Amino acid sequence: MSDGTAVAGPDGALRCPWALSTPDYVTYHDEEWGRPVHGDDALFERLSLEAFQSGLSWITILRRREGFRAAFAGFEIAKVATFTDADKDRLLADAGIIRNRAKIEATMANARALAEWTPGDLDDLIWSHAPAPAARPAPKTLADVPAVTPESTALSKALKKRGLRFVGPTTAYALMQACGLVDDHLQACVARSAP
Repeated sequence: MSDGTAVAGPDGALRCPWALSTPDYVTYHDEEWGRPVHGDDALFERLSLEAFQSGLSWITILRRREGFRAAFAGFEIAKVATFTDADKDRLLADAGIIRNRAKIEATMANARALAEWTPGDLDDLIWSHAPAPAARPAPKTLADVPAVTPESTALSKALKKRGLRFVGPTTAYALMQACGLVDDHLQACVARSAP
């Protein structure tokens, strides 16, 4: 059992311990998690998936991501904003996604709200909450990685103020981690972008 420090993977490279529980995680950890994500649709997808993940394991969402993309029109805000009650019924019957009524309704409502924003506003708002890279030292163990920060709390409030749902501070922080606003790869991790 890991003590929360970086662990050697099958290739001998040190990684965050959570990344080694399944090959799906290794790929996601090495190639996506913590890498900068820009663009309103791309960030809407990540925000939506983080909301669906609430209360579940991320692997559950990761393994259904293609199903989510198919079900939600590639997470194109303009398309999801036009979804109707018939689409909601279709989504509630789709075994390829998490069929949670409140989360489906929130995703549709969020798309409708975002469709009213100026293009680029979501990207600008989210990235305006990125802390300075030097603001926090690289975590040495998983115990050094927070679940919520002042920045994620502020981001959550800003998103809610603009009409978005299922964007609490913990979800906002998970988004910040996944989209590269913060680098929470452990200090010894091969995927860490900076020393």
